[in-house]
Amino acid sequence: MKITQRVKRILANYEGENPGVKANLARILMEGRLGGTGRLVILPVDQGFEHGPARSFAPNPPAYDPHYHYQLAIDAGLSAYAAPLGMLEAGADTFAGAIPTILKVNSSNSLATEKDQAVTATVDDALRLGCAAIGFTIYPGSEYQFEMIEELRELTLEAKSKGVAVVVWSYPRGGMLSKKGETALDVCAYAAHHAALLGANIIKVKPPTADLEQDEAKKVYEKFDIARSTLAERISHVMQASFAGRRIVVFSGGNAKGTDELMDEIRQLRDGGANGSIIGRNTFQRPREEALALLDQIIKIYQGKA
Repeated sequence: MKITQRVKRILANYEGENPGVKANLARILMEGRLGGTGRLVILPVDQGFEHGPARSFAPNPPAYDPHYHYQLAIDAGLSAYAAPLGMLEAGADTFAGAIPTILKVNSSNSLATEKDQAVTATVDDALRLGCAAIGFTIYPGSEYQFEMIEELRELTLEAKSKGVAVVVWSYPRGGMLSKKGETALDVCAYAAHHAALLGANIIKVKPPTADLEQDEAKKVYEKFDIARSTLAERISHVMQASFAGRRIVVFSGGNAKGTDELMDEIRQLRDGGANGSIIGRNTFQRPREEALALLDQIIKIYQGKA
């Protein structure tokens, strides 16, 4: 595998990592149509756990089949495919080596009343399945945030010691946060910084709104006139909070939305300096050909062609 100068510069930011972790990051960064550019588009399919099968797959019934998602990610030329244990196991042999995979090792579900996640897989599972990375969700603000952080610490130590990279979904929720506050700029930037401080190699957060949730933070944002009127400005600030852009940050696609709205959002992510998108429901809930066309458009935007 040849590695571009751009990817070498990104890997150089991970000074504390061993060659195994860097090799797996390189696998992801060099894969697909965006390979070598420093940009990423990842397909995440953990919504069956989070929301249930009908809410996730009824809009596009072929997506009940785990092989569907592997093939979609491969045919679209994506950077990686992320899913829980059972989803990856169901296609691990058929698609071995075809695309880098990320094993989601904790999950919640819509039947729960608490803002917490259960650990559902191990680092050894990731190694057995040939995964490039594990993925782990934390909920900054939740009553269970410290337990989740400690679980992440243990899994990160084990994963990195075995050469496996770590992706952290950092989704503020619960506790004293308002619903609007979950995506407020100050909270999203704080969540990204949380993940960086915890040793994440790749950080996943939601695109932030212009809202400010914390009174003390609001004073600082206003005093120093931190730009936040456009999404591109807000993305730039989240990248700044992620060690001044020294960490790879990808942004979620969120709830299903129209194509024009989604493409405008992707352009602003690109213009704000995001490394890319991790986009699930907005792709796999569409018919396959429509999803492939949409992903083609997204990739062209990150290539600077649209």
